[in-house]
This record gives sequence, C-alpha cells and structure tokens, in this order.
Amino acid sequence: MKKFNIRKVLDGLTAASSSSSSTNQPGTPKENDVVQETLQSEHFQLCKTVRHGFPYQPSSMAFDPVQKILAVGTQTGALRLFGRAGVECYCQHESGAAVIQLQFLINEGALVSALADDSIHLWNLRQKIPAILHSLKFNRERITYCHLPFQSKWLYIGTERGNIHIVNVESFTLSGYVIMWNKAIELSTKTHPGPVVHISDNPMDEGKLLIGFECGVVVMWDLKCKKADYRYNYDEAIHSAAWHHEGKQFVCSHSDGTLTTWNIRAPAKAAQIITPHGKQPKDGKKPEPCKPILKVEYKTTRAGDPFMVLSGGLSYDTVGRRACLTVMHGKSTAVLEMDYPIVDFLTLCETPYPSDFQEPYAVVVLLEKDLVVIDLGQIGYPIFENPYPLTIHESPVTCCEYFADCPAELIPALYSVGSRQKRQGYSKKEWPISGGNWGQGTQSYPEIIITGHADGSIKFWDASALMLQVLYKLKTAKVFERTRGKEEKPSTDIVEEDPFAIQTLSWCPESRMLCVAGVSAHVIVYRFSKQEITTEVVQLLEVRMQGEFSDGDSPDPGGEQTPTLPTPGASSSPQEGELPTQPSTGSNSSDGPRDNIPCLQVRSSPLKQSPGYQVELVIQLVWVSGEPPQPITSLAINSSYGLVVFGNSSGLAVVDYLQKTLLLNMGTSDLYSPSDPYQRQPRSPRKQRQPSGALSDSNDGANPSEDRCKSPTSAKMSRKISSSHEQRPDQDAKDNSFTRSRSSSVTSIERESREAISSFHFCESFPRKNDSLVSPCLLVGTTQGSVMMVALSMPPGGDQRLQQPVGISSCGTMASLKGGIMTMALLDAAGALLPPSYEPWYDANASDEEKEKSRRRRPATPPSSQEGQDSQFAVLCSEKQAKVLAMPSQTRLYKHNITESSFVLRADVVQMAGSNCIACFCANGHIMTLSLPSLRPLLDMNYLPLTDMRIARTFCFSNLGQALYLTSSTEIQRITYSQETCDNLQEMLSELFTPVETPEAPNRGFFKGLFGGGAQSLDREDLFGETAAGKASRSLAQHIPGPGGMEGMKGAASGVVGDLARARIALDERGQKLGELDERTAAMMASADSFSKHAHDMMLKYKDKKWYQL
Repeated sequence: MKKFNIRKVLDGLTAASSSSSSTNQPGTPKENDVVQETLQSEHFQLCKTVRHGFPYQPSSMAFDPVQKILAVGTQTGALRLFGRAGVECYCQHESGAAVIQLQFLINEGALVSALADDSIHLWNLRQKIPAILHSLKFNRERITYCHLPFQSKWLYIGTERGNIHIVNVESFTLSGYVIMWNKAIELSTKTHPGPVVHISDNPMDEGKLLIGFECGVVVMWDLKCKKADYRYNYDEAIHSAAWHHEGKQFVCSHSDGTLTTWNIRAPAKAAQIITPHGKQPKDGKKPEPCKPILKVEYKTTRAGDPFMVLSGGLSYDTVGRRACLTVMHGKSTAVLEMDYPIVDFLTLCETPYPSDFQEPYAVVVLLEKDLVVIDLGQIGYPIFENPYPLTIHESPVTCCEYFADCPAELIPALYSVGSRQKRQGYSKKEWPISGGNWGQGTQSYPEIIITGHADGSIKFWDASALMLQVLYKLKTAKVFERTRGKEEKPSTDIVEEDPFAIQTLSWCPESRMLCVAGVSAHVIVYRFSKQEITTEVVQLLEVRMQGEFSDGDSPDPGGEQTPTLPTPGASSSPQEGELPTQPSTGSNSSDGPRDNIPCLQVRSSPLKQSPGYQVELVIQLVWVSGEPPQPITSLAINSSYGLVVFGNSSGLAVVDYLQKTLLLNMGTSDLYSPSDPYQRQPRSPRKQRQPSGALSDSNDGANPSEDRCKSPTSAKMSRKISSSHEQRPDQDAKDNSFTRSRSSSVTSIERESREAISSFHFCESFPRKNDSLVSPCLLVGTTQGSVMMVALSMPPGGDQRLQQPVGISSCGTMASLKGGIMTMALLDAAGALLPPSYEPWYDANASDEEKEKSRRRRPATPPSSQEGQDSQFAVLCSEKQAKVLAMPSQTRLYKHNITESSFVLRADVVQMAGSNCIACFCANGHIMTLSLPSLRPLLDMNYLPLTDMRIARTFCFSNLGQALYLTSSTEIQRITYSQETCDNLQEMLSELFTPVETPEAPNRGFFKGLFGGGAQSLDREDLFGETAAGKASRSLAQHIPGPGGMEGMKGAASGVVGDLARARIALDERGQKLGELDERTAAMMASADSFSKHAHDMMLKYKDKKWYQL
C-alpha cells in the first residue's frame, strides 16, 4: 500500500502556525509559561501489528504434521497461519486473488500457495513476518490442482486443459517435463477429459502418479516410461481421490454420492462401490443418487479398521439439513452436523510418511464461519476446545472499545466469572495444532477489548501482549421478554431485526461500572459482583424525550420537564411534584397514535443473575404521540457521582442510578442560555417559524406533560425540573397538522438535521467563566459543534447521597467548533490528563465487613484556581478542528484545523510515552496525532481509505500507541502508532517455525528389503531436471522474484515495510556460510536459503559430482 507520510514536520514551523491562532488575553499563560511538551514526531510511526479472529471467506487449508502449523487461505488472497494458542500470523497476496490451494513443504518452514489468478507463490515461514521468496504466473493455463510429495522439491500442477506441469520449488522454474492430457487418456476417447481434479503419487512407488480428471477417468502414469500404465473409468464425475498407505488400492468420491474403491492392477471394474447415505432398495437395484461427495480421505491404523472421512454425499431428501462430515470406521458410520457449510477438511495423522500406517487422531474441519477440530480417539468424536479467538463474529459486531493499561486486577476478575460460562463435553486431549513459539514481548500492561453485538451480547477480551482471548460474555437481552409469536408481535419495535443490538457503551475500568445503550432506545446500567443474586423485579425507568416541534399539541421541546425561568446561572434542583407516577398505560390502538410505550418489554419474572455484570437499572425511552424515540447517540457513566447521562437528537437526560430517578430531561436548544451568542436556529426543511416579533413564553398556553418515571421499588413522585430556558416562538399551525399526520416510519430530512448530542465528558472543573473553585461538571458536545457546560451539585456522601437530590444547572455554551464534537478532555496546568473521578470497585452484594474494607471514596478534588489565573486546559476536538481553552477564563489558546476536505470519524485523547496527544482517524484514511496542549501535528499518514461503514463504526484508539478496527465482519486488525512498538515488533511477534527433527522413515523390514515391496524411491532430478527434460516454454509462465529473498530484503530496507521486513533470513541449518560455496550453489541458496537439510544434502550431492557423472 502506498503511504503518504508527512510526519517529520518541522516542530518550530508547526508551533508557529498553531500559536498564530492563539489569542493572548489577561490570564492567559505567557510564552515562557507554556507547558513543556515531550512528544515529538520521532515518537510516532504507523504499522499493523496482528490480526485476530476467523479468516474472512476462507477457501483452502493445509497442515504441517511435523511443525504442527495450520494455514488457511481466503477468497481475498489473505493467508492466516495458526500454531499453539497465541501463535498466529497474517499475510496478504498483493493481487487479492482467491487462494485455491495450499501446500506445506513439510518441516521446511515454507509454504506454496496457488491462486485463482493462476499464480503460485513460495512463502518463507522462517521469519516472523512471512515473505514471498518466488512467484510464478501462468499465462496460457488455468491452475486447478497442485501436489507436492513429502520431501520432494518438484511440485505437480494440474490445469484446466488437463495437462500437468512440474515446478522446481527451489528455483521456481518450470521443468520441460509435461504430462499432456491426450497422452494420458486413451487415444480412442473422443471427448476432452476435463480439468485435472486430483494428483498424487503412489505411497509405495514415487514413479507412479495417479491423475484424476473431472469426467471420471483416473490414470496411473509411469513417470519414467512417460506412459499410462492403467486407466480407470467411471460414469460419474470425480471430486477427489485417496490412497491406502500400502499403495495397492485407492478410493474416489463422485458427484452422485458414491465412493469407488479400485485395486491398481484391476482397472476394468471397481472393487467396491458404496453410497454411504443412499437408501438401499430391497430388489438389489442401484441406490438412489445423493449429493456429491466433495472430498474423501482414507486413513489406516495398525490396531484396527481404517477410517474413511468424507464431506457431502447426503441424500437429496434431506432438504434444509445442515452440512455434515461423515466418519466411517469399520461397520460404524457417524454423521457429524456442522453449524455452517464445509469449505475443506484435513485428517491429522501421526506420521508425515504416506507409506506408513497413518494413525489418524483428529479431523480439522474448516467451515464458512468456524474452525472445528474433532477428536477421532474418543467415543462419540467430541470436539476440541478451540483456543483461538474465532468467535468475534458469533453475532455481528456493532460497536467496539479498546482499553490499554487497565487496572491489573481486572483481567483476573473477568476471567474468574467468565470461566464458569464455558461449555462442557470437550475432548480432554490437548489442542493438536501446537506449533510455533510466543514472542518475547516487553509489553506487559493489561489490555481489554470490549465488543458489542447485534444479539445484545457484550464480550470482554484479554488483548495483552498481542494476543486475544475471550474473558467474559454478558447477554443484555436477558433483561427483556423474548417469548412471543410473530402474530402477537406488537408494532412498537423501531427495528425489525436485532432489537437488542448494542449501539454504544460506556465503561469505567476502575469502578467496573458498565452502561450500554441499545438500538431500541434503551439504556442498561450494570454493576460488577462476584456473588450470584436473584432480582425479583428489574428496576425500570421510563423517559419521555420529546424532540423539537415533533409533537403538534405541545411546542415544548424539553419533553418531560416543565421549565421555569430562573435567573440565568442559578443552580436548579429537582422539585418534588404533586402527582404520583402512574404505570405506563400507553395507547397502542389502531385508532390512535402510540404514546408512552417503550419499544421493548422488560421481563416481569424474577431474574437470576450469575457472578459478573448484574443489572442495576433499565432506562427506556418511550414513544411520543406516534413518534418513535430517537436512537441514542452518546452515553457516559460516572461512578463517583452515581450518574448516567445519554443524549440523542431530542436532547439529553441525566439519571441518578443510585436513587433510580430522572434528574434532567432537556431539549438540546434549552442548554443554550437565553443570551447565548453561539445558539443555533434549528434547521428545518419545513416552513420557517413566525418572525421573531411573535415571541411567547413556552410555559404560557402549553400543556406540558408530567414526567413519567416508573420505579417498581418505591412510588417515586414525578419531578418537575427547573433549568435555564430560552424563549422560543410558537409553531406554525400548518407545521402542527403536518407533524400529526406524519407517519413514524418516515425518515424526514428535518430529523436528520436536528442538533443532536454527540459527546459527554464528566470532569471536575470550573462551571462558569472566571469561577475560582472547581466542582463536578458535565461537558456536553453537539453535532453542530457547540460545547456546553452543565454544573452538578452533589449531596454529601453516605446515606444523604441516597436521600438528597443532585442539583443540575446549565451554564451555557463554552465554545463552538466546526463539525460535530467528537471528544473532550481536561488537562492540568502542567499538561497532565485529568481523568474523570471514579469510585473504587466494591462488591455491592458482599458482606458488610467486606464492604467496609473497600469503603467508597472519591478521588481528591484538584486544587482550586487563584483569582485571575488559569489552572486547567480544556481540550475539544470536532469532526473538522481541535481547540484548547484555558480554564476558567475560557480563553482560546490554540486551534488547529484537522481537515478541510474530509471529516474525523474517531478522535481520542490518549496517553503516549508519558505524555498526552489527540489521535484522529479521518474518512479519507489519514491517521493523525496532535500534541497537547499546543496542537502541533506529530503524525499524518494516509493509512486506510474508508471502504465500508464497519471501519468507521469500530475504529478506536487507546493509550500507549494502540488502535484497532474491524477489517471484516469476522476479524479485528490491531495497529500501532508508536515508534517504540514498531521497533520492538519483531521481538513481540510469535515465531511460526521451530527446529524439529523429521520423524524417521518407516522400517522396510528384512523380507521387504530382500524381495521388494517397500517404498520405491525415484530420482526426480534425473527425470525433471534441465539436463533430461530440457527447458519449458518461456511463454508458459513468468517467474517473479519475491521481496522475501535476500535481494528483495535489501531493496525494501527503508520505510515501514523495511522496518517490519528486516528479518533474519534464516541461517543454513548446518551453519555454513553462503559466500564459501561456488556460484551455482550460492544462487540456489540465495533464492531458498532457509530450506531444509534434505534440499541442502541434494545440493552438496550434485556439487561434488564430476561432469561425466551427471
């Protein structure tokens, strides 16, 4: 990928451009008081680290039985390699063509891939980031099948035309030896046999090659004599073939669901024909045809019957039945149902030698969306517990958050509650794919990834040290009623599918409080506990958020509250109402609009809550006069204040989750103070409101609805909220009638253009301009770039906190930026981040003694400001620009325009190398970082153009230079923007190749050696070498040297690719230096210098021969 990098910017120049937009006013820090910033552009570099999850759209698979490494190829040209838990690797073919077949050079640390664009590639796996050593692109033939015999350097390639070419995998050159289709089949045959679908050599005689053509013809080819020994004909098309290890029999699978077994010396008729899933007629006729058997494997055991494993072949009357793998062992046949269609399967055996008893012990089944390994050694064929993080996509990911450098005790706590959720019935054996070694990384800090899913589940993942492991799964849908038939389904849902899907979440790692918002306009607050409890009645709060002018009967935009007009800036606190709350009896009849009813039904039966996250409170937005509640766009929770706040295009609501009460429900425009210079006029495509002369107080003549707060534990009184409120004109009568008649399903432009709440930040700051004392505050950002400050008046702690109400007052607009607000933060006078205060975690269900040990405490309040001096920096970042303000004077110190032509999709204030910066990801693919507080550009890289909304929805930055996004529906891609991590990446990555002795070849025995019958070897060099076979046609295929060779490595030694690819191209296993060999051997070693002892011995053998011995 071509990268545009302007990260090495001149610090002085950028500082000058940034400070040029700063304004020096009384109380602003002078030049010599500016915070000393330690971050420089040298601290930043961008590169991919690891990819987790299930390979997206898999197409092929291979296994190295000695190294115990599994390779999976995909339809997008990706290559994923798996070893033991935590050992995985991702590579990509540049062409992006589908990988149709993979072949390991067993125990050589190399892999051959064949692609749908008719190219083959040789990968060097002896370096931590595998690289292509050679490529060969066929010009005139389409590749259909490849076969590389064990310990051979000659690769057979079958083509669509029915020909077989032979490639030397060391030099990646074509041999002049070609098996032409017309020589292989009988001369009397009038039709073309079709593509080559199978190639394998006889396990006992390397000189005999079995070639399967699609039409049903199988040919035994004698390589030395260059002629067909036997031809086996069957009426049905062939899909695969497999040998008995003694080389006297082979099995073919066919398109009519039959298996044919052939004795090699009896080509006239199949020794056996069976239809594993066919119904056998009583009159002895041929069984009914079945679906094609796509693949068969035939594996022998010393002690008992052989195993025959096959995919497909089910009868046609099993419509709708899931894909099955069939295991035939002796007289028993086991049919194993799979959750997804089967892409490929491999039987894992004890020996790599095809001429020995195979002793199968497991079957790896690659499904379209899963990887299953079946234990053949246990009764019932249980599956192994998969240690890889392949369940990211179990339900589609809808949101994602990344937390690096978490509290150390969090991962053990989540693991302990998550370990109880594990399924039973797995195989008791160790996971068989166990190759490779973990990296020796220096990153030891805890990292957690949280994914929200379409089915309402939330997964917590341990992402430490470039690994990924699921810790705990939370099912939020348990809170709601689910059992209802389709005919009974009420029409209150605002989404047809996945009504429980997670929209956004807010998590406080220190207090372990979790708050999630779903697509059905619901918010759930969770508390972490190690004790199991049963909740008799789920705590519920219903909130009526009414958008601007959406209700024709009441122009009051605040929805529930009855606003009064106190003096601007006065603290407002909830007043007890006079009417008790009534249960939600909203109308949903056909003759009236739906009103006051939530989208989901909270369960009424007792809820058993396991250790882990337990429901504290459910908040639901209700329908308003036929209009569905607007989706929740932002969310925040603060454990120190006991508050949760959420917002949408209708406004914002603040809920006290300790008292289970609604504190504030306010329209967005009500946050502006009456004389606010920043206030926006609501933009509506409908008729404009009356001229400003016709002003009326929204309290006069309006019939505002009371708050509807339902709490099952106590009869809460409805609350009237007082707040700073602006005057607005009445709505035009025509607008009223339009609103009433408008269908709730219509998505109007007006709704899209409303000013919605886009961001929240709890902090301890100065609520109003030039205040001298810090106090609890809430920063509110909107989609039109306004940042408002809301002051919070907290009651004393202890019992009084549960009895006295929290006071809230809007303090008007603090700043205005271009574009919607993405993130906000506070720094102290020294430039250090001031995180929101929190309450340390304690178990609410523990005994009183344990609670006393971890008493609630709030972090110390920051020092108060001296009069006339600024002691904080407010950092504000929008879709277009970033600003830094001095607090409490609210003076703009720095401003930086992030992008003119694009917009920011994700921005986070992150900690990096002991300092802080803003990290941004733009829709044009650029990743940028800005210093704090001066907003100097430190990194700007064109990384990834936005190709789909999944990336925009899931991209997130974290501390210490970490970031991630979902690169496909099944995979998480992690990247780093830290130079230090890029430098240490080689050490941190796992190793795929480990030196292992190749098992000894099976003993031929005295009599077999004396009378023959053992495995016959073949000197393929004599047959396929240039001396005997000549050169292949140059126009047939084009050789392309890969970047993984020595020369390629030198050429790529600069830039990001060079940093990653500067691998140690493996030393020769015997430690001999390349420079000491003659010219021919040196050329061979440079192209495949990390190959095995076998290839090396062969080179020495030919090096020492005289010319007349060749």
